[in-house]
Amino acid sequence: MIKLKRAYKPAAPDDGPRFLVDRLWPRGLKKEELKLAAWLKEVAPSNELRKWFGHDPGRWEEFRRRYTAELDGRPESWQPLLDAARKGDTTLVYGASNAARNNAVVLKAYLERRVLHASS
Repeated sequence: MIKLKRAYKPAAPDDGPRFLVDRLWPRGLKKEELKLAAWLKEVAPSNELRKWFGHDPGRWEEFRRRYTAELDGRPESWQPLLDAARKGDTTLVYGASNAARNNAVVLKAYLERRVLHASS
């Protein structure tokens, strides 16, 4: 199972390996606080896309489309996440305050489609 957790929430024993999936480090947090398996900057949206989106709800659908296209072109960036998810619970850690509209939400759906596709 792939879980999502905001970086400012404490790690839990059932998180499994935790991966930061943002290009920028969450403000005010120390590396040891996040208890990460890895920080995968390259799986995050490009700087251009991140800045364009700016967490504007009106741009959400287009952001999802563009970010998915970026992911399609960079399988090496998300393959470690897919490998971890196939082994067990995995948590994608993000810094955004909007839990419903952020890159980790798109990435989770993207990875889950691949897990389901591989098992069918």
